[in-house]
Amino acid sequence: MTTSPDSLAPGNTAQGFTLLFVDDEANILSSLRRLFRPHGYRILTADGGEAALAVLETESVDLVVSDMRMPGMSGAALLATIRQRWPDITRILLTGYADMQSMIEAINVAGISRYIAKPWEDQDILRIVEDALTIKLLSREKARLDQQVREQNDALTMLNASLEDKVRERTLALEKAMSEVKLAHERLKKGFVTSVKMFSALIDMRSGTLAGQSRNVANHALLIARQLMLPEAEVHDIFIAGLLHSIGKIAFPDTLLAKPISLMSTAELETYKQYPVNSQAALMASEQLQVPAQLIRNQHERMDGLGVPDRLKGDQIAIGSRILGVAADFQALQAGIVTGQRMDARAALKQLEASRESRYDGAVLDALQAVLAAQPSEVVERELYSRDLVPGMTLAHDLIVNGVMLLARDYVLDDRLIRLIRHFEEGAGSKLNIFVRA
Repeated sequence: MTTSPDSLAPGNTAQGFTLLFVDDEANILSSLRRLFRPHGYRILTADGGEAALAVLETESVDLVVSDMRMPGMSGAALLATIRQRWPDITRILLTGYADMQSMIEAINVAGISRYIAKPWEDQDILRIVEDALTIKLLSREKARLDQQVREQNDALTMLNASLEDKVRERTLALEKAMSEVKLAHERLKKGFVTSVKMFSALIDMRSGTLAGQSRNVANHALLIARQLMLPEAEVHDIFIAGLLHSIGKIAFPDTLLAKPISLMSTAELETYKQYPVNSQAALMASEQLQVPAQLIRNQHERMDGLGVPDRLKGDQIAIGSRILGVAADFQALQAGIVTGQRMDARAALKQLEASRESRYDGAVLDALQAVLAAQPSEVVERELYSRDLVPGMTLAHDLIVNGVMLLARDYVLDDRLIRLIRHFEEGAGSKLNIFVRA
C-alpha cells in the first residue's frame, strides 16, 4: 500500500478538500498527483482496493477517483464498499474501456456520480472533479439552510401572539431563508443539467461523425414539448431524455455505430434495437432520472402497436416518448443514420409524415412542423478563419473537431473565446473552418 498526502495552505481555493486516487499503475497516480496538486487539494493515493479502504479507515476523504480494472478488488467493488461504509464520499469511476455490464454495475451498485474515460483531457478531469465538489458544497449548504428553516419555524411557534413586531421580523427572516433554499435548489438543478450535458457529449464522442447529435435531439424535443404546451416539469424530463436517449449505444462496437440502420444484418439490427432498454438499465440507479429513463425505453414504440420493446399502442405511449421518437428519428434521417444518405430538414419531415399515425403521433408531427416554421427560413452564413473573427459574431454551425464539439451553434463569440480558438489552432497546427452568421 502506498499513500502520499500533500498539505494544503490555509485559504486555498480548494477549501481543504481531500481527494483519494486509486490505481494499480504508479504512473497514472503520479500523473494525477502532478495535475491536481497545484490546485490546492490534499492528495492521497492508493495502489489497489484494499489499500484504499485502509486509507479511508484513518483519513477523512471528500472524493474518490478509482480505476475500474485492478488486480483483486475492481473499481466497481471498491466504490460499492465505499458507498455502503462512507456514503457521503463522492465516487468517480476511471476506465479505459467500454463494458456495458461493468458500467451498469458501477452505476447501480457503486452509485458513481461521474464516469471518466482514459485517456483523459487534463482540463476535463479537473472540471469534472470541481463540478462534483461544487455539488457536494451545494448539498451541504442546502442541508444547512434546511436546518436553519426548521429552527426558524420552531422559533416562530414559540413566539407570543402579542409580540407582533417580533413575529413580523421573524417572518421576514423566514422568507429570506426560503429564498436562499430556493436559490440553492436552482443551483443544484442547474449543476445536474450541466452534468447530464457533459455526459451526453461523452456519449456522442463514441462516434465522431455524430458529435452534437444528442444535444440536437434534446433541443428539438424541448421545442416540440413547449409547442404542445406541456407542463415545464414534463418539458424538463423530456429534454434530459433527449440528451441521454442513446446512452445504451456506449458499448456498441465502432463498426455497428458507423453502419446505417438499413444496411444492418438481422443480428446487428436485433442488437441495435436493444439500446433503449440498455439505456434505461444504465440510468436505473438515479432517482432523478427515473422518468427520463422510462421515456427513453419507449422511444421506439409505434402508434399502431408494432414498436419495441413493450408493444405499446396509441395513448399507452407516454407523450414524452412520442416526442422523443419523432425528434430522434428527425435527427437520424438528417444525419444519415437510417439510410446512409443525409437529408435536409424538409426531406426528413416528409419521410416522417409518410408514417403519420402508424409510427408517429400526428399531433407531435404538427408541433414539429410549427417549430420548423418558426425558425428563420434563410440564414446568411460566412465561412471564416479564426483570424477574421470579431466579438459579437454568432456561430452558424456546431464547431466540431475530430468528433469533439468545441462550441455549439448559436454561441456568441467574445474576445476570450476567439483567443482560445486561435490557441487551439496553434496547438493543433491546422486551421479551423468556422461558419458564422452574417
